[in-house]
Amino acid sequence: MIVFDLQCGDSGDIFEAWFRSGADYDEQVAGGLVRCPVCQSSKVAKAPMAPRVPAKSLGEGASLARLAEIQSAILKDSEWVGDDFASEALSMHLGETESRAVHGNASAADAKALIDEGVPIAPLLLPVLPPNQVN
Repeated sequence: MIVFDLQCGDSGDIFEAWFRSGADYDEQVAGGLVRCPVCQSSKVAKAPMAPRVPAKSLGEGASLARLAEIQSAILKDSEWVGDDFASEALSMHLGETESRAVHGNASAADAKALIDEGVPIAPLLLPVLPPNQVN
């Protein structure tokens, strides 16, 4: 199937019509079978139209896999601190321990408290298993 934007030569109206092929369109127009839906004139021709190119997409599964790869690369040099994330992040922020990249678990209340304290944190987009649970 092919779709064309057509324009009426009498009214100037533009409308869309579907055909089996370009040759089918030519035959129907030559036979006076294609008519303007507004004024019923058979004086129609193809209107200029932008090509319909489908969007290139990797699909949701591929996008999620790519996101997982990126997150994994970011966490490669980060230390898993588990449930101690909030205390470790605050300790580094206050200069009590050496600053380093860490990731782990925090409750919503702990995350809010860290943000209120000015600790630069960000949630991970995908869940992370503790290193001892990865097979």
